[in-house]
Amino acid sequence: MFKRLKKKWGIESNFQFWLIFGIFAIAGTSSTFVKIPLFALLGVTETSETWVMVLVYLLAITPAYFTLLLFYGFIFGQFRFFWNFTKNFFGRFARLKKSFQHK
Repeated sequence: MFKRLKKKWGIESNFQFWLIFGIFAIAGTSSTFVKIPLFALLGVTETSETWVMVLVYLLAITPAYFTLLLFYGFIFGQFRFFWNFTKNFFGRFARLKKSFQHK
């Protein structure tokens, strides 16, 4: 499994592989610290409607997570990998949107 991911991602060393996984973990943890004040700022609480919480999460926390990925990627010398990862991730949505428009 590791070999397949390394090949798919164009990673040469095990160190780089584990560094990238660590950056994913740090960014994920950091995004929870962004969520708490952002939800408070927007007035979203545990009693808010579920659809409101999901909408705010998708529209605010998802971009924050990818921004954190790029930030930590830059700090740890893996910016190029995370830049390409982010472009590919959002590119999938563009292709999906395009496929729905042609149907």
